Amino acid sequence: MELIFPAIEHKQAALEYRREWLDIEPGEGINGSWGLQRQEYENYEKWLNDIELLRAGQSNNPNVNVPATTYFAFFDDIIVGNIQIRHYLNDYLLKTYGHIGYSVRPSERRKGYAAKMLALALDKCRELGIEKVLVSCGKDNVGSAKTILKNGGVPENEFTEADGNIVQQYWIAL
Repeated sequence: MELIFPAIEHKQAALEYRREWLDIEPGEGINGSWGLQRQEYENYEKWLNDIELLRAGQSNNPNVNVPATTYFAFFDDIIVGNIQIRHYLNDYLLKTYGHIGYSVRPSERRKGYAAKMLALALDKCRELGIEKVLVSCGKDNVGSAKTILKNGGVPENEFTEADGNIVQQYWIAL
């Protein structure tokens, strides 16, 4: 498996990945994808442009206005997931979602991809000079919690979102 910054040559694989999400989990977001599920991103080129701007620190979301890099996780020629690394935390990210957001393709879950993706992302965080990484997941997402713990996560805090969802935060020392 490898993490690859999305490019135009990934368009067909990315649209198939997006379509699976929309077919299996309509109305759900693809965590760590910078909104790939949104209708405006039926135009893959627009999404590519927006994640390039995001990597340069020019977010269209004032809460997440920090440089962030989005990757596809490829196993062979299939996108099995995606992961986003925020290069540093602002006050909002420190209190909420942290440095890393990720998702595993619905048909590829429970195969160990999330743990490997997170491990690879932690290597990228080291390259960015990040010494301590904040990762969060929904309290009801047992698989994600196990993934974070497997990668050295130490429980830190919980908060409740406006919709009542409880989110757990973990720190991973690099």
